[in-house]
Amino acid sequence: MKKIGILTSGGDAPGMNAAIRAVVRKAIYHNVEVFGIMNGYQGLIEGNIERMDVGSVGDIIQRGGTVLLTSRSEEFKSDEGQQKAIDQLNKFGIEGLIVIGGDGSFRGAQKLTEKGYPCIGIPGTIDNDIPGTDFTIGFDTALNTVIEAVDRIRDTATSHERTTVIEVMGRDAGDIALWAGLSGGAESILIPEEKEDFQDIIDRINRGKERGKKHSIIIVAEGVGSGFEYGERIQEATGLETRVSVLGYIQRGGTPTAADRVLASRLGGYAVEMLLDGKAGRMVGIQSNRLTDHDINDILTEKHIVDLKMYNLSKELSI
Repeated sequence: MKKIGILTSGGDAPGMNAAIRAVVRKAIYHNVEVFGIMNGYQGLIEGNIERMDVGSVGDIIQRGGTVLLTSRSEEFKSDEGQQKAIDQLNKFGIEGLIVIGGDGSFRGAQKLTEKGYPCIGIPGTIDNDIPGTDFTIGFDTALNTVIEAVDRIRDTATSHERTTVIEVMGRDAGDIALWAGLSGGAESILIPEEKEDFQDIIDRINRGKERGKKHSIIIVAEGVGSGFEYGERIQEATGLETRVSVLGYIQRGGTPTAADRVLASRLGGYAVEMLLDGKAGRMVGIQSNRLTDHDINDILTEKHIVDLKMYNLSKELSI
């Protein structure tokens, strides 16, 4: 294999640029040409493809987002769109493709592989909701962004003796809420995977108030419901002044942490090795700090499982 392509798809995640850098430089080290595909699968269909060299990825390891840009493509979901993409890859002589993204991005890689075009997936999403890997690129950075916000909000909540509800990302997966809640000392954590008794939330707040606690922090994953609705219900039930903060897209941006840069670099390098070894239709990941790979078909049929031991621990620590 002498020419490979790389694209980012779906939501951006801090650390994607570190993965792009690793792919480009690892491939060039092995005398393989690399082509960057701009704007994800839509850019692939349109032939928005550029040859990359060592300098193309200079000074990007510390940058959030993705220099290749990203988009979602309805056209690519069709057989006609996929064939247009393959035609473009053949036009540029690109023999293998590395896709950085989440499960939607991997479905595209799966389709191309099924049509005889070798693809390797790298998990890049702040939600950490991809099975087959302990961590996805961007999760650690998003988590630290949330923790910084929680710590700042707590200062104000304490000064004004308020209860604060903080809504974080996580439509289908509660990892951000769970890890942020445990590391931020939240009184209650609401995640899509577990139903929380509302009265337990109120009881926990009241117990804290009785022992002189000046504030309460409630972390809500967006997939559970609106932070504002929970804020209104909590204020009604407790009579305590309650404020709501919705962190939104601030969680996606920012300089990637050292952990995300290292993870992205390792996964990017390993993805290149997989292609050069003739592998296809695989996703690279990390489990127990060891690089692993899994069939993308298995990844798309399995379900990410949240660590319920951590969830139960958070409840025990917030008595």
